[in-house]
This record gives sequence, structure tokens and C-alpha cells, in this order.
Amino acid sequence: MKRFRFDQQAGHVINQYDSINAAISRIVRTQGPVAIGCIRLGPKGVLGYHPAVVNQLFLVVEGEGWVRGKDDSEPVPIRAGQAAFWEAGEGHESGSEEGMVAMVIEGEGLNPESYMPLLG
Repeated sequence: MKRFRFDQQAGHVINQYDSINAAISRIVRTQGPVAIGCIRLGPKGVLGYHPAVVNQLFLVVEGEGWVRGKDDSEPVPIRAGQAAFWEAGEGHESGSEEGMVAMVIEGEGLNPESYMPLLG
């Protein structure tokens, strides 16, 4: 067995897109179509508005905050146990007042509607 870290100290600060107090720990990046990372937003953290390179699923595992897509004029609340999905090319951002941790899965064929229930 090998053990690995993906805690905050193992991550890298995200400075792009006017982001504030945001970091990512890469989990998997393959030669193929899937990448997985762990995003950490600290208090008052923002991952600034930018287009999704490929389909992206943002799974909140700790804390709460907000997300916004291209069609949202106001931030939409999100919390642990919920996820947001952006299609390739869709502009989006996320943030948190108190802090939030999310797993991010990116891939061309990603389609969470086929296996996850939608929020009402």
C-alpha cells in the first residue's frame, strides 16, 4: 500500500481569473479524457469567472458557498453533498464566505445526469 496527501499543504495556489484564497491539489490527470482535483476555498475565497476547458463536475465535500454559471445573474448556494456541473466552454465561478472543499472531475464525456439525481 502507498498513501498520499491531498491536504492544503500539498496544493498549489490558484492566482488566475482574479481568484482569492483558492488552491488546488491535483488527484489524477491522465493522458486520456479525465482529470480529478481537490479545490480548497478559504474564508472569503473566490475561484474567479472563467470558461470550463471541458465538462466539469464540482462536488462539494466540506463547507458551503456559492456557484454561478453563464446563465446565473446571482450566485446560487451550494453545500456539502451537492454538486454543480458546467459544460465545456461555459463560464463559471465559485466562492465561499467561511470556506469550502470540492472535488473537481473534468472530462470530455462527463455526464452526471446519467447517474446523479438533480436538485429540485
